[in-house]
Amino acid sequence: MDREMGLQRDGTTKAAALEALQNGFEDQDARNAYAGKLRPDRQLKMFRDDSWVFSTRLIKRGTHAYPLSRAKRQIDDLAVHANGTRYDLVDYISRNRIAGVLVLNRGEISLEHYEFGNDARTRWISMSMAKSISTTLVGAAIQDGLIRSVDDPLIRYLPQLKGGGYDSVSIRHLLQMTSGVRWDDTHTDPTSERRIMLDMQIAQQPGAILNFLSRQPRVADPGAIWNYSTGETHVVGALIHAAVGRWCADYLSEKIWQPFGMESDASWWLEAPHGLEVAGSGINATLRDYARFGQFMLNDGVIGGTRVLPQGWVQEATQPRQIAGQQLNYGYMWWPVAARNGSFADGAYSARGIFGQYIYINPARQLVVVVLSARAKPKGSEVIADNDFFNSVVEASGV
Repeated sequence: MDREMGLQRDGTTKAAALEALQNGFEDQDARNAYAGKLRPDRQLKMFRDDSWVFSTRLIKRGTHAYPLSRAKRQIDDLAVHANGTRYDLVDYISRNRIAGVLVLNRGEISLEHYEFGNDARTRWISMSMAKSISTTLVGAAIQDGLIRSVDDPLIRYLPQLKGGGYDSVSIRHLLQMTSGVRWDDTHTDPTSERRIMLDMQIAQQPGAILNFLSRQPRVADPGAIWNYSTGETHVVGALIHAAVGRWCADYLSEKIWQPFGMESDASWWLEAPHGLEVAGSGINATLRDYARFGQFMLNDGVIGGTRVLPQGWVQEATQPRQIAGQQLNYGYMWWPVAARNGSFADGAYSARGIFGQYIYINPARQLVVVVLSARAKPKGSEVIADNDFFNSVVEASGV
């Protein structure tokens, strides 16, 4: 009952809270999910459930929905070239355990398909796609004048990080995951920092995760190495809350979800009731609204003539960069995606999460592709590489 009440206080509807209780999720279910140890039926229930064992906060929709009309030319099938083999759309959907796929071609739906009983109203877990959304809120805060620059030191906004591994780390270092702070993001290793963080999420103690991060040692100079870290994104969430003075879910609703016209409310996991969002994961939204977010990025962060993101932010946040003299195909927690020939000329990029969650955006071709999946393991369970599918969609789009 305490968990039900906590969920309601933080914006989740009573029906969603009761559904979570009826599903009977336990702490070990969350651990098993990240370890890749859930059986398919249990996993599907969890991926469709907003809360798992966490408190949540609502991301409120607005009064109008951004229209998504259907293109005259629909994708009924396509050749998917991967692994030296020619697959088709059914292969990709079935072999990669796709729960939903949607293609926007110049703002119109040319493919929309659901599996496992999902439909257009089903909210699905984002996993690390949330990272890309979180860093986009940093851009919004800069546009609003609430954060001065990505070259500001973190401690300007989060003085509690003074003296720890994040001292002397800039916002840019944080967004690039080049802080040099120690972190192991291995989901299947119960001793990794990522799994320790998961246990803290389960414990639902306010401030525990940031305190843990503030004690992590630095193993390299800021900017010297890249190391994938969900912990970095939790610091991003703390930064947004400190700079903006509002919760990430509320700021996302105010800046993007409502004005752009998302069709449905979404939700975001919390570290504790009334606490910070788990900024590196835990957004739950519909397939169409993930696609609308992709369209917002494709529109260069402009809504109805109003600039939400700074001029040039989208390109800066999504392009490859040089780290210690080597090319890194990682932006501000966005993944640049090369064409089949290895070129980045299209400027394509994606948000992506474990178990096969993707928002792929190709500015040159005016394409957005969203894939939601329920794969057996956090990584490596796909038969067909998703980037090969995205490039096959580009090739089939005729643009």
